[in-house]
Amino acid sequence: MKNIRNFSIIAHIDHGKSTLADRMIQLCGMVSAREFKDQLLDNMDIERERGITIKSQTICLPYRAADGTVYQLNLVDTPGHVDFSYEVSRALAACEGALLLIDASQGVEAQTLANLYLALENDLEIIPVINKIDLPAADPDGVALQVEEDLGLDAEEVLACSAKTGEGVEKILEAIVERFPAPEGDPEAPLEALIFDANYDPYRGTIISVRIFSGRIKPGDRIKFMSNDAEYRVEEVGIFRLQREETKELAAGQVGYILAGVKQVSDTRPGDTITHAERPCAAPLPGFREVQQVVFSSIYPIATDDYEDLAAALEKLKLNDAALSFQKDSSNALGFGFRCGFLGLLHLEVVQERLEREFGLSLILTVPTVNYHFHLTDGGMVEVDNPAHFPDPGRIERIEEPYIKATILMPERYMGAVMTLCMERRGENTSYHYPSPGRIEFTCELPLAEVIYDFYDKLKSVTQGYGSFDYELIDYRKSDLVKLDILVNGERVDALSQLVDRSRARERGLAACEKLKEEIPRHMFKIAIQAAIGSTIIARTNISALRKDVTAKCYGGDITRKRKLLEKQKAGKKRMKTVGNVEIPQRAFLSVLKSDT
Repeated sequence: MKNIRNFSIIAHIDHGKSTLADRMIQLCGMVSAREFKDQLLDNMDIERERGITIKSQTICLPYRAADGTVYQLNLVDTPGHVDFSYEVSRALAACEGALLLIDASQGVEAQTLANLYLALENDLEIIPVINKIDLPAADPDGVALQVEEDLGLDAEEVLACSAKTGEGVEKILEAIVERFPAPEGDPEAPLEALIFDANYDPYRGTIISVRIFSGRIKPGDRIKFMSNDAEYRVEEVGIFRLQREETKELAAGQVGYILAGVKQVSDTRPGDTITHAERPCAAPLPGFREVQQVVFSSIYPIATDDYEDLAAALEKLKLNDAALSFQKDSSNALGFGFRCGFLGLLHLEVVQERLEREFGLSLILTVPTVNYHFHLTDGGMVEVDNPAHFPDPGRIERIEEPYIKATILMPERYMGAVMTLCMERRGENTSYHYPSPGRIEFTCELPLAEVIYDFYDKLKSVTQGYGSFDYELIDYRKSDLVKLDILVNGERVDALSQLVDRSRARERGLAACEKLKEEIPRHMFKIAIQAAIGSTIIARTNISALRKDVTAKCYGGDITRKRKLLEKQKAGKKRMKTVGNVEIPQRAFLSVLKSDT
């Protein structure tokens, strides 16, 4: 056990975690030059295309130290994006140490701080590493000073490297061996294994990633999940190399995988404790905090025949993604679908893209909303995340919406633009300080509903890509919320309803009406598109009717003849408007929903 090191790499998005992991894998001789490809641990196409890590990955590296001892280094590569911080918290619980990676040109950013606090909550030993020292704009000395001032870590302990060229990576491996503690635990005690991840294999069932804290586990053992008392027989155990590598047993201190024929997706809960059925441990390990979904949206298949396929696809995704939740939903306009909960907009986009790519589905998503608290006149409280469940306005005493504390780090020249953006989004209690010359840390309290639309994109635009953003939920506050309905030809379209703040309702309604006007084809009669709050119309636009020139055959002669034909046409159109249905094409739904996300 003294030759094992369990560690993680944590950093702000795009500071080079996956590239550093690649260099370590190469230095430990695990992959030949011919087989090597960038981002070895990012195995999803979407991760490679976007250049981000979505799933945390584990690999066991054999490393021969300078004194000749061979160490087993278990590396957990984690995501950096704010939406996937739950993945980071799960990975850190399986480690004793963390490499905190900081970009030599960007310095300390918002997510760097958030991940540092996560690591400190888990009592991890931290080694600060400054990456990208080969860049022309690199300032390793300035960043080292920032690390000491902002993060409270000793500048003497900071290591510098370039993950791209490999410079300084050998020193990092030596520091891991010397400075990170070896895991503790009694191999002879009852089994305590923490589930920190799970993947689905269509042939073998669930592959459970575990960290063994005490005891041993080998094929043939009967194990029990402590959260639901389900029992299974172990078929195979092993460690993660680039491929899974079977071993005879896993003992205390090790990180590896278990195959036990777990068929049900919902049985494997990250944060759960595995123990022996005959000789259980006294109490479960302290698990992770419950994942809090903050953004909700309904997903419908474009072709109603795909509903069963969508249900199966969501079940499979749920196994790889502990933070996704879903339940059945239906809409008059779009048929049957699912109401899903996500950690944020990037998470929503990733789930949508994976459903479309990996399972070949064509989908429509409704406008994302957050979870509101409705306090009713009878003293009760209901949580609403779907406009369809909006209570009767006469029964509502007050409405509360979630607020976040946003932390934005940026060069000081963008301060005015960022303050304006936050004030437009109903920001309050703003404050700022200068962590280093020329950089501002700006904090602001904002309604979450204002952030989930396009706040991040706008922030990147106004700061020319230099602003970094992190947030945490703080509390629920009173809100003036209304249900905005969209009416087409007098008919309410339930799939386009939104919950919005009263001050933004007209602006949103007008935008939706204009989008629909562009997409709905002209009919033989005039179509009114309206946005309404209750029975009050707040925005309207019209699609003019297609007109047949009924007077074309009349040339010369009496005007009354033409007028008679026009009156007859007008009466026909009026009758058609009362009985005619407006066909709303699928792309019209997509355009309205796209305009908001």
